[in-house]
Amino acid sequence: MTSSHPGQPADPHGPRPQGEAPKGRADRRRERIRRDVQAARTGRQLVPTWLMALLLALFLGGWIYLIITK
Repeated sequence: MTSSHPGQPADPHGPRPQGEAPKGRADRRRERIRRDVQAARTGRQLVPTWLMALLLALFLGGWIYLIITK
Protein backbone atom coordinates (compact mmCIF):
# COMPACT_ATOMS: atom_id res chain seq x y z
CA MET A 1 0.00 0.00 0.00
CA THR A 2 1.13 3.50 -0.64
CA SER A 3 0.50 6.54 1.48
CA SER A 4 -1.06 9.70 0.10
CA HIS A 5 1.03 11.84 2.47
CA PRO A 6 4.78 11.46 2.93
CA GLY A 7 5.77 10.31 6.40
CA GLN A 8 2.35 8.82 7.15
CA PRO A 9 1.89 5.08 7.72
CA ALA A 10 0.26 3.20 4.86
CA ASP A 11 -2.57 1.85 7.08
CA PRO A 12 -3.79 4.31 9.74
CA HIS A 13 -5.58 1.53 11.66
CA GLY A 14 -2.41 -0.49 12.16
CA PRO A 15 -1.54 -3.92 10.87
CA ARG A 16 -4.36 -6.43 10.41
CA PRO A 17 -4.17 -10.09 11.42
CA GLN A 18 -3.22 -12.48 8.65
CA GLY A 19 -6.12 -13.21 6.29
CA GLU A 20 -8.43 -10.46 7.56
CA ALA A 21 -9.85 -8.32 4.78
CA PRO A 22 -10.28 -4.56 5.20
CA LYS A 23 -13.73 -3.62 6.50
CA GLY A 24 -16.10 -1.70 4.32
CA ARG A 25 -17.94 1.44 5.25
CA ALA A 26 -21.16 -0.45 5.99
CA ASP A 27 -19.38 -2.88 8.34
CA ARG A 28 -17.69 -0.05 10.25
CA ARG A 29 -21.01 1.80 10.54
CA ARG A 30 -22.77 -1.36 11.76
CA GLU A 31 -20.09 -1.89 14.44
CA ARG A 32 -20.30 1.74 15.55
CA ILE A 33 -24.10 1.49 15.87
CA ARG A 34 -23.74 -1.72 17.90
CA ARG A 35 -21.28 0.03 20.25
CA ASP A 36 -23.61 3.01 20.65
CA VAL A 37 -26.63 0.81 21.38
CA GLN A 38 -24.64 -1.23 23.90
CA ALA A 39 -23.48 1.97 25.62
CA ALA A 40 -27.06 3.25 25.73
CA ARG A 41 -28.21 0.00 27.34
CA THR A 42 -25.86 0.51 30.28
CA GLY A 43 -28.25 3.21 31.52
CA ARG A 44 -25.86 6.04 32.33
CA GLN A 45 -28.35 8.79 31.46
CA LEU A 46 -28.02 11.88 33.64
CA VAL A 47 -31.66 12.93 33.27
CA PRO A 48 -34.43 10.30 33.35
CA THR A 49 -36.56 10.00 30.24
CA TRP A 50 -39.79 10.74 32.10
CA LEU A 51 -38.33 14.04 33.34
CA MET A 52 -37.27 15.07 29.82
CA ALA A 53 -40.78 14.21 28.55
CA LEU A 54 -42.34 16.27 31.36
CA LEU A 55 -40.10 19.26 30.56
CA LEU A 56 -40.98 19.00 26.87
CA ALA A 57 -44.71 18.86 27.69
CA LEU A 58 -44.43 21.91 29.97
CA PHE A 59 -42.51 23.83 27.33
CA LEU A 60 -45.01 23.00 24.58
CA GLY A 61 -47.96 23.71 26.89
CA GLY A 62 -46.53 27.11 27.81
CA TRP A 63 -45.85 27.91 24.18
CA ILE A 64 -49.40 26.98 23.15
CA TYR A 65 -50.77 29.02 26.07
CA LEU A 66 -48.81 32.06 24.89
CA ILE A 67 -50.09 31.65 21.34
CA ILE A 68 -53.72 31.29 22.43
CA THR A 69 -53.71 34.21 24.91
CA LYS A 70 -52.09 36.74 22.55
